[in-house]
Amino acid sequence: MALLGAASCAVHAASCNVAQAGSAADIYDPGPFDGSPAPAVRPSGSSACPEPFGVPAGSQMPFWFGAATASYQIEGGVKEGGRGPSIWDTFAAVPGHTKHGDTGEVADDFYHKYLEDIQLMRSLGIRNFRMSLAWPRLFPNGTGQLNQASTATMGALLELVAGIDFYNRVINALLANCIQPQLTLYHWDLPQALEDGYGGWLSPQIVKDFASYAEAAFKLFGDRVKYWSTLNEPLTFCTAGYKTGAMAPGRCSDRAKCPAGDSEKEPELCAYHALLAHAEAVPIFRRLVPDGKISLNTNLAPFYMPLTREQKDVDATERLNTWTSGQYLDPLFQGDWSPARLASLPPNVLPRFTPEQQAALKAAQPDYLAINFYQGTYAYYSKKAGRDRTTSRDAGGVPLPVADSSWLTVFPGALRAMLGWVQARYGRLPIIITENGVDVPGEGLAGGGGGEGGGEEEEEEEEGCRGPLAEQQGEDKQPLDEALCDAFRVDFFREYLGNASLAVRQDGGYFAWSLLDNFEWADGYSKRFGIIRVDYTTLRRYYKASSLWLANLFGLTTAKSALEATRAGSAAEDATQGSTLPDLGGGSQGLSGGTQLPYLYFLLPLLVLAVVCCALQPQRFKLWFLRDEAGKQGAYSGGRPMRSPMRKASPRGDVGIRRSRARGPTMRSP
Repeated sequence: MALLGAASCAVHAASCNVAQAGSAADIYDPGPFDGSPAPAVRPSGSSACPEPFGVPAGSQMPFWFGAATASYQIEGGVKEGGRGPSIWDTFAAVPGHTKHGDTGEVADDFYHKYLEDIQLMRSLGIRNFRMSLAWPRLFPNGTGQLNQASTATMGALLELVAGIDFYNRVINALLANCIQPQLTLYHWDLPQALEDGYGGWLSPQIVKDFASYAEAAFKLFGDRVKYWSTLNEPLTFCTAGYKTGAMAPGRCSDRAKCPAGDSEKEPELCAYHALLAHAEAVPIFRRLVPDGKISLNTNLAPFYMPLTREQKDVDATERLNTWTSGQYLDPLFQGDWSPARLASLPPNVLPRFTPEQQAALKAAQPDYLAINFYQGTYAYYSKKAGRDRTTSRDAGGVPLPVADSSWLTVFPGALRAMLGWVQARYGRLPIIITENGVDVPGEGLAGGGGGEGGGEEEEEEEEGCRGPLAEQQGEDKQPLDEALCDAFRVDFFREYLGNASLAVRQDGGYFAWSLLDNFEWADGYSKRFGIIRVDYTTLRRYYKASSLWLANLFGLTTAKSALEATRAGSAAEDATQGSTLPDLGGGSQGLSGGTQLPYLYFLLPLLVLAVVCCALQPQRFKLWFLRDEAGKQGAYSGGRPMRSPMRKASPRGDVGIRRSRARGPTMRSP
């Protein structure tokens, strides 16, 4: 891999001072990714690649690490390669549905830049990459004819324009660069043809069509990919798509917002068919990929913690977690809805599983727990209201920190409690945290809702406190050098990973959300969750401090600067030079065999004038993960509420609270 010229190696005028866990601060120099994509090479021996699910000797965590993405959020190329339209193409094209009218038409252009992004991952030592398949890229009409390989010549370049061929090339390039892919079959980009034909997830026909799509994917890629998941966060796409109308396909009961829909019945019908689709696909997977593992990505959003030690609050917390987090996990592990759900929702609202369907769900129990986790908040029983309620303030009235996305209340202790809760309720399966991440807030941290001790969820002005983050702009508005010094994100990862390390051991893993800044659904490109910065105008990639910090934490690399990371990727390439990959078009089980094409190279960018650097940011709030109070208390069943170490208990604490209208937590996910 060639490096750019000396002009790109300018000495940084300042650096990122990032506090390490339990040690003195380290200096990181984030900046542009200055390497060209390396040609795919087969490692020189079976032992050349490190074990993707092994824990490196230098890791400070007891589990392995990876980075996660999703097809519509990063790929772009929505009109290329024979891809059919998805419900998100249709939804985002309607004015007012997304921030600034943003769409995923280009996104991060992973469709054309995947080699560069794979080399970027390799430079950080990343060994695991979670990605999703775009259903309409494989089946443009949702069913029927597969999108077979084809090419088009443009000058001296051979442009890849095929569905099957595209994913074969990505998978083979990942493996050639010692990165293990993990595939999600459905991350919300349903073929529009199925929505138009019979209503998508509202029809039982979706179960059979999803199974047919899954079978084709298992045959095409199961010879090389061994970790799979069926659906990503049905709680989100069923709720936001059919109850609130905030996401595709945009259905709800509010006619001022949605042209059609039933917010009471349709979310439950969507959930019912999603679970049956999972149950239909899993036995096919186990027949075709007998050495593989499969799950369903659930998001426990939010996970509730008791406001006080009182039993009434502990009981309220358990009821709310069972209702929300147990909605999908109970059927997956127990074969049916929870008794409380069955008692609360009549059959004309909540479809009942037949005995045969219950047996199929039990037989399709996941091989591992795949959990997306972002937010926690408090729960309590309100005597005044006579029911369970939630709040993002603790018993003393202090709000939890909030990320740039108003729905993301930062509560690291809730992660450890959640992991203990699911293991106690569903058994001690291997756990993979398949998403966890944050967007850096602007103007400090927003306050949350009310509660007993903090007010009864009333709309009120937050006086709050203002600390070192109060003067920051949100990451999307910051100057580049400041945005690359994402110390807030480093602190977030430190706290959440520290709590996870107390509950997940060697048989587990952790995926950061996300590898790249990307299209964040209804928020468009206004929210940035990536550990890699993407300039949406030039599509250039930049290392953030968090990417280097995470790679060091997990013992994947010793690079602490953009230049060192780029050189590390080059050295890794030199160490594994061997025969060029002979078959880039398909695997041993390809349905069509695929067209074998020469590997695609990309032109090197021009010389960079200078490497950008970060202004020194004093870490007034050093957050050591082993000092988390939540870690000392274990699961919430003891009744003691857990306090997030991302803030102080005092209203004069170090982390600033943005003045805002207080509001309760909302369920959302990136």
